Amino acid sequence: MAGHSKWANIKRQKARVDAVKGKTFAKLSRQIIVAARTGVPDPEGNFQLRTAIDKAKAAGIPNENIERAIAKGSGQFGSDGDNFEEIRYEGYGPAGVAILIEAFTDNRNRTAADLRRAFTKNGGNLGETGCVSWMFEQKGVVSLDGTVAEEQLLEASLEGGAEDVQMDAETAEVFTEISNLETLNHTLKEKGFQVRDVELRWIPGNTVEVTDPDLARSLLKLIDALEDLDDVQNVTTNFEMAEELMSLSMA
Repeated sequence: MAGHSKWANIKRQKARVDAVKGKTFAKLSRQIIVAARTGVPDPEGNFQLRTAIDKAKAAGIPNENIERAIAKGSGQFGSDGDNFEEIRYEGYGPAGVAILIEAFTDNRNRTAADLRRAFTKNGGNLGETGCVSWMFEQKGVVSLDGTVAEEQLLEASLEGGAEDVQMDAETAEVFTEISNLETLNHTLKEKGFQVRDVELRWIPGNTVEVTDPDLARSLLKLIDALEDLDDVQNVTTNFEMAEELMSLSMA
């Protein structure tokens, strides 16, 4: 029986890993579809598509899946292709935390209903367009891997038109205007830095500190519920929380 129980646990764990992997593949495939639809279907001439493909390859998505997603986005499958569009939703979580949700969906009504259900079940409210987005500013962000020499990074970032550089013991991130992201990315790569990720990110102008354990637990459950939805690509909030409280709330 012990052996059977162990095998059951292994299968259950594998199912969880496969489910997460499947969701990651689906989300990245949608990024490729939307990028191919909104620009030319050639990564050489479409920075958004090139970035989406790089992320997909880093996640281990097979090349045939990537090519199929590009074909869908470029309309090669005709009206049978997935008609995804990019939509942003806004709302409030417990403790008045502002939440921005970026989604790729082929059914607005379904997505809105799923989001509203997740907010309601976890102490939040789905709001109207513009209710919290004024608290955020979108920036281009290049994240780096490997050991980074601060002086060299600052020099290269300045040359690439960066606005800010943030470093700690484990990560280095360089921020710039959206229109300059491709130039910054190219400059940092040209200078020999290992680029891990290139993205557009919403930066909060003000933050809400969450100190109550019950509110922290509810907030993190809400964020998990939102991120678990198939249509959701990114969830951005403006809360701050002590690492000890976050670990306790996620236990």
